[in-house]
Amino acid sequence: MTQDDELMKNSDQQTLRQVTPEVDKYPVALRVLHWVRAVLILGLIAAGWTMTSLDDSVTAKFTQLYPLHKSFGLLALLIVLVQLAIRAVSRLPGPAELPAHERVLSHIVHVAIYALAVIVPLMGYAMSSTFSQSDGVTFFGIHVPELLPKNDAWSSAFALLHKTLAYTLLALVVLHVLGALKHRFFDKNPKADVLPRML
Repeated sequence: MTQDDELMKNSDQQTLRQVTPEVDKYPVALRVLHWVRAVLILGLIAAGWTMTSLDDSVTAKFTQLYPLHKSFGLLALLIVLVQLAIRAVSRLPGPAELPAHERVLSHIVHVAIYALAVIVPLMGYAMSSTFSQSDGVTFFGIHVPELLPKNDAWSSAFALLHKTLAYTLLALVVLHVLGALKHRFFDKNPKADVLPRML
C-alpha cells in the first residue's frame, strides 16, 4: 500500500467517524432495563432463598411467595429477551480501553450473565411444570401453558439446576459489580470507566 493509499484510507475512516459519531451511552431503554433486571435478579434470589427456608406449614409460602416468585421470574426472562432484541438493533458504545485479559474476562462474564438470565427462569419453569403436585406456572394470575409432562425425577433435576445456576448467576453479578467499581475507582485510564454508560 502506497503512502497516498494510506492517507486516503485514514481520511475515509475519519470521515466515517464524523458521519457516525461514537456512542458514549447505551440507549435509554437498555439503561432502564439493565437496572430493573438487576433489582429483579437480586430480589428473586433473595426470595427464593427465603421461601425455600420456610416450613411447609406456612401457608403464604405456597399461596403468595411461590406464585410471586414465578411471576417475577417470568418478568425477568421477558426483560432480558427485550434487552437482547434492543441490543440487536441499536448502536452501542465501543469496548472500553481495558487490558486484553480484562476485556476477555469482561466479555465472558457479560455473555454468561445474559445466558443465565435466560436459562435460570427456564429451569424454574421446567421444575414447576414437571412437579406432580404443582399448580403450574402463572404470570401475575395468567396461567402459562405447561409444555412438559409431570415427572418428579425430572423436577428434582430441574430444581437442582435452577438453584445451582441461580447462585452462579449471583456470583457473576457480584464479579460484574466489582469489575465496574475497579474500573471506576482504581484504574488510571478514565476510558476504562464503564459505569457512566449505564447511568
